Amino acid sequence: MSVAQLSVPKVPTIDNEPMLSYAPGSPERAALQAALKEIEQGAPFEVPIIVNGKELRPGQPTGKQLMPHDHAKSLCTYYEADAATVQTAIDGALAAKEEWEALPWSDRAAIFLKAADLVSKKYRYKLMAATMLGQGKNAWQAEIDAAAELSDFFRFGVKYVEELYAQQPPKNAPGCWNRVEYRPLEGFVLAVSPFNFTAIGGNLCAAPAIVGNVVVWKPSPAATYSNYIVYQIMKEAGVPPGVIQFVPGVPDTVVQAAIGSPHFAALHFTGSTYIFRKLWKDIAMNVDKYITYPRLVGETGGKNFHVVHPSADVKNAVLQTIRGAFEYQGQKCSALSRLYVPESLWEAKDGFRDQLLAEISKIKAGDPTDFSNFMGPVIGKPAFDKIVSYIQKAKDAGGEVIVGGNGDDSKGYFVQPTVIVTKDPKSVTMQEEIFGPVITAYVYKDEDFERTLDLVNTTSQYALTGAIFSTDRKALLLASNKLRNAAGNVYYNEKCTGAVVGQQPFGGARGSGTNDKAGSISIYYRFVSARSIKENFVGLENFSYPSNLV
Repeated sequence: MSVAQLSVPKVPTIDNEPMLSYAPGSPERAALQAALKEIEQGAPFEVPIIVNGKELRPGQPTGKQLMPHDHAKSLCTYYEADAATVQTAIDGALAAKEEWEALPWSDRAAIFLKAADLVSKKYRYKLMAATMLGQGKNAWQAEIDAAAELSDFFRFGVKYVEELYAQQPPKNAPGCWNRVEYRPLEGFVLAVSPFNFTAIGGNLCAAPAIVGNVVVWKPSPAATYSNYIVYQIMKEAGVPPGVIQFVPGVPDTVVQAAIGSPHFAALHFTGSTYIFRKLWKDIAMNVDKYITYPRLVGETGGKNFHVVHPSADVKNAVLQTIRGAFEYQGQKCSALSRLYVPESLWEAKDGFRDQLLAEISKIKAGDPTDFSNFMGPVIGKPAFDKIVSYIQKAKDAGGEVIVGGNGDDSKGYFVQPTVIVTKDPKSVTMQEEIFGPVITAYVYKDEDFERTLDLVNTTSQYALTGAIFSTDRKALLLASNKLRNAAGNVYYNEKCTGAVVGQQPFGGARGSGTNDKAGSISIYYRFVSARSIKENFVGLENFSYPSNLV
């Protein structure tokens, strides 16, 4: 395909998608309720495999996505790709690659800007409703995720790639012109997305595609329907057939077939630390067969902390703790799990403990389509069983459950907001990821603040997010320095969740991932391979050097 690029366009001004309130009587609440009703009445939907733009329905659908608040109901059934289908998807993606990467940048940019507008306007309520019913989010959490963050990923992705392409050598020798082009990777990108954020599913495949890569996308079984809508949005926006292949299936089958290809060029992954490490090892074992060294980009687990200093504003620290721990039932990589509070604040009358218990007693949990519920269900039976088992482990180890501690999976997968107090700062629920509405509190002596920071730094293998609460600037500085490597995102007097695209680039290190910072320009460097070009305008007169003269 020969295309003339006759201008150097500048993308429109980019800003974060405005959040809607969904207040009683608001038009957005009525629109969302209508979308919820429509999807509930239409379920279960049938989701195909999509390869080269064609819907594949081999045999009968074998996968099922349940509604976690009412697990007798299915949101969708879906077809699962076998290894041969994955290979067909890879072949199709590679066939689409040349034309896609040759498309002028302005056209790729326009596609994803349009996708953002489709998310924020035409499909906003449908996508939110699918996220609420299929992934157990309340309206506000769905708005943050499926409407605002997904739109932001697409729009800011275009902005950051424009900035990336503009980065050129600052110097040119006389008679020469130096420039750099940012090639897509040679091969295809495998995107493996999680259940907990619809936006992450969209970003894991869109980020590589914006810079000209082709992608094989394996969505999470527990987010299949919302991810299918995201795929349809990108298709409607103009992503050509084959550029993003939508390949639901048994995770091991899809992933092993993809990483077994010599054309595997990158993994874009969000999920558990255990799985990411296993994939890293599997990919390393295949390294001799690959055309190039694959890029591995992963955002994985967390054991995130709030450290409260004796000078902290107690009310703010308590309320931020509740949001950080119990929003979306603690099913965020960044969710609060470890809480460190000084004895003076914890024990005081109407102090941290009393206020925490009083505020938790106000939490209403249940069906996410009931707008009065702050909490909903956890994602499924394995998650429910794991969370409940960790609460029991904490009890067996001498932990005191001061609120919550129980679950009910008779209709939906509901776990109470739970606070465990431990006297062992390295007990099991202070170290291991739970991914549920459970926090473990350790009460330290006020004079041991600095020693407690050392505990925070050394207790967990993870280093994703953390927050420090203090009105003493010296204490903030001390904690920030002591915990320099303990979190990739740190917050002062603010909960440890809620990174916003374009505002707080997100990612952690240690066992929490490669810290490539989604929501910033950094992530795009990982999916390009730069080529330096030097053009000479003036030919040599002879080959000898001035130093050769005698």
